[in-house]
Amino acid sequence: MALSALNQRRWRNFKANKRAWWSLILFSVLYILSLGAELIANDRPILVRYQGSYYTPFLKFYPERAFGGDLRTEANYTLPDVECLILSGGNEECFYEAETLIAEIKADGTALGEEIEPGWILWPPIPYSYNTIVNTGGRAPGAPSAQNWLGTDEASRDVLARVIYGFRLSVTFALIVTALNAVFGIAAGAIQGYFGGKTDLVFQRVIELWGSIPSIYVIIILTAIWAKSFWLMVALLVLFGWTALVGVVRAEFLRARNFEYIRAAKALGVPDIQIMFRHMLPNAMVATLTMLPFMVTGAIGSLAMLDYLGFGLPLSAPSLGQLSRQAQGNLHAPHLAFVAFFTFAIMLTLLIFIFEGIRDAFDPRKTFR
Repeated sequence: MALSALNQRRWRNFKANKRAWWSLILFSVLYILSLGAELIANDRPILVRYQGSYYTPFLKFYPERAFGGDLRTEANYTLPDVECLILSGGNEECFYEAETLIAEIKADGTALGEEIEPGWILWPPIPYSYNTIVNTGGRAPGAPSAQNWLGTDEASRDVLARVIYGFRLSVTFALIVTALNAVFGIAAGAIQGYFGGKTDLVFQRVIELWGSIPSIYVIIILTAIWAKSFWLMVALLVLFGWTALVGVVRAEFLRARNFEYIRAAKALGVPDIQIMFRHMLPNAMVATLTMLPFMVTGAIGSLAMLDYLGFGLPLSAPSLGQLSRQAQGNLHAPHLAFVAFFTFAIMLTLLIFIFEGIRDAFDPRKTFR
């Protein structure tokens, strides 16, 4: 589908803004990589070959019995017994001399018979998930090392794995909250500004009353009552955040409703919904896009703040706010503070640059060479 001349000009303006363009590329790469976090940081192998068949443990549950073991529970691929069973094709001697057999198989395969096809295990680059307990010799939080590139937290979990999963969680959360806030806020502001009169008056009083509610206290109370979850936090932040765009959109629609082409469209019988979202909404997009970066970064900050206070996501979730709280409680482990600071700084800076470029691209008064 070809872009219109106006959208082509906007796209050229955005690409001409080098700071926004390279920020978009870098942020897109980071976010796409985080979407495949299970392939980067996981305590389950990506691919296993056993007796000529292929298995994908990071996607599917496999009991230990599938690899020649005795248990019906999920195979623990980090145990020497399970690794030996996979490499040796189910040799029963793995239950007694697993480490010895593994060494022989990796050396020259002498532990395998001629009729047995050797197996192998493909691990992700970081062999830990966000909730994997790492053995660091009893020291937690642990300092950065060759085993844990960014160290471990106070629960002995790999910090780099938690940052990867936490980055994906925070950005996805912020994008969902911002999209829902934009839908409800733009719709409410458009109705107010287009119809005006009593409709505008009633909506304004409702928004004033709704805005006077101390949202943070209500969110803390509700999360203390209900079970914490991702979608509960989305619903609560949307419940109190949709009013942010109402005033901006309302003002633009109040200004545009008296334009000559709007009056002409009404005289020709064009439906109100078509006039609002086809003829008037584009005029309000510049002011709307000006607010979006603040909403995205505000959603990330709100989630981090609630997690920092202990009223956000469950403790098992890979939260960047929890990492910040651990940094405050473990001043003897400065790597936690550095990781939390630079993660938030890079993420929020890139988002601000991207949305600034989008805002300027939609502004007809600005042209980049």
